[in-house]
Amino acid sequence: DYDRIQKFSPDGEFLFQWGGHGSAPGQFLRPQNLAIDDQDHIWVADACNHRIQVFDASRSAVKLVRCWGTEGVQPGALRYPYDLVLDGQEHLYVCEFGNHRVQKFDLEGNSLGWWGSEGRGPGQLHNPWALVCDSQGAIHVLDTNNHRVQRFIL
Repeated sequence: DYDRIQKFSPDGEFLFQWGGHGSAPGQFLRPQNLAIDDQDHIWVADACNHRIQVFDASRSAVKLVRCWGTEGVQPGALRYPYDLVLDGQEHLYVCEFGNHRVQKFDLEGNSLGWWGSEGRGPGQLHNPWALVCDSQGAIHVLDTNNHRVQRFIL
């Protein structure tokens, strides 16, 4: 079985897994990356389903907490979300490989804006792959096909 998430103990002992190949809530099509919030919820960029899924996996019975996203280019829609980061200020940033942008959401999945467009100039992105938020709140984006990292100060 593939397209799953596995949980291990700190000692490397396999505990359990969830997911599986598919488009139903709780399943994945190429889960690309994940983040863990301060409530130990696991946020997953479900790339080929063009959505974000949030799970409570604190016990062996995994609970789907939230799931949102549809494929598209309009604000709030996603196209191949490859990475995500929580900023600790109640915001989620999602790096969209297919839309050549970074989109900012509240924790309920409402779009709060976006930046980036396809291109090679400053502020433009070409298939961004990953992002991180530094201690100053700046977002660093791995701008894959432009062979660079761009820093955005918000």
